[in-house]
Amino acid sequence: MENKTEDRKLATIQKLHLDAQKWKSSFSLMNDELVFIEQLLHSYVFEPNTSNLFERLQDFLERLKLIKIDKTNVQNLMVQHENNLGGSIECRNSKCDEDIHVEHEKLKANVANCLQQFQILKSEIFNYAGGILKSRRPD
Repeated sequence: MENKTEDRKLATIQKLHLDAQKWKSSFSLMNDELVFIEQLLHSYVFEPNTSNLFERLQDFLERLKLIKIDKTNVQNLMVQHENNLGGSIECRNSKCDEDIHVEHEKLKANVANCLQQFQILKSEIFNYAGGILKSRRPD
């Protein structure tokens, strides 16, 4: 009986760990996209006579900065959570199991919110930038 409980607990911990790995992967992609978007916003590919261009670009850059701070905070929580997952394997208390699940669900919501806020901003930037890119003339 004890062995089946341990097996179930291990399977649950493995599932939570898999979630954390997927989150890490999503954040890795987000890092690459952040680099690209920042380079885009700092480039000279926009029509210079666009009204409020500088203000809009600055607003986007400020909002990206806030998202990066949130991303860093969530990533720190992810590292802490993974450490707690490792420690929960040794824990024999059902309170530990419950706590790790509550922590996981809170973190899941934080991850989803951070990724969603980034997707919204990314869409705004791409929609705005797509309309004001300089057009190249064919040679």
